[in-house]
Amino acid sequence: QVQIVESGGGLVHPGGSLKLSCTASGRTLHFYTMAWYHQAPGKQRELVASCTSNTSEKYIDSVRGRFTISRDDRQNTLHLQMNDLKPDDTGVYYCNKWPDTFGSWGQGTQVTVSS
Repeated sequence: QVQIVESGGGLVHPGGSLKLSCTASGRTLHFYTMAWYHQAPGKQRELVASCTSNTSEKYIDSVRGRFTISRDDRQNTLHLQMNDLKPDDTGVYYCNKWPDTFGSWGQGTQVTVSS
């Protein structure tokens, strides 16, 4: 069973930056399209960015140009560089496979953007 651990979240002011990381054990991420998901307070989890095994990236409109997804398959790790953060980016961020997820989710990492 895959175990996912996200890290790197925190409290930042608007305009600030964070870099999230995700490690997985029990699966070799290289074989999968991986993604970051965002769950804002009181809302459903939604896809934010995805990265195929050949590093083709896709982003939702609200983060394009501000967020960058990357992967280090040697370390079995996924990253999300988040720049120019906005209050609407607040929430819990998770990584998982896309479009169909692994059978389990990590605990996520909390990002709070507030002045």
